[in-house]
Amino acid sequence: MGGEVPAGPVDPLASVVSSAVGAFLTTLVVGAILVAVAPDSLERMMATVTEEPVGSFVYGLVALLAVVVATVIPVITIVGILLAVPSAIPAAIVRAVEAVVAHLAIADRLVGREDGWTKPLLVAAAIDGSLTLTGIGGIVSFRIGAAGFGAVLKDRL
Repeated sequence: MGGEVPAGPVDPLASVVSSAVGAFLTTLVVGAILVAVAPDSLERMMATVTEEPVGSFVYGLVALLAVVVATVIPVITIVGILLAVPSAIPAAIVRAVEAVVAHLAIADRLVGREDGWTKPLLVAAAIDGSLTLTGIGGIVSFRIGAAGFGAVLKDRL
């Protein structure tokens, strides 16, 4: 069996590093797209995160739980799987946007935007990637993302 790669143990460090690189790149790319396509909306959502962090977090947490329930419940039935998978794709896109909004709000507070968006985009991506590297980073990143999700929903509703 010529071209098979033997299955071996997964290197946890490599997995964490690749996840961190993925988080960094996702934040950087999605952030650059938001800056290019909807800078006014992005600034409004960032302001919501910084001005109402607790409210944004609570609103985002409740909405995220609703999305999880709405995605998981249909999976229980065979027919529901056909509905859950397509609904998970937009949820993943919104998840990326909300994380970027919240991380950019933090980065903007740290470094400002006097020189443009490049520095805050890099700092936001570094924050997201760094949080992924730490053991507690997932919990912190989830909370930051929930606040961003709340800001995105408040902006849209």
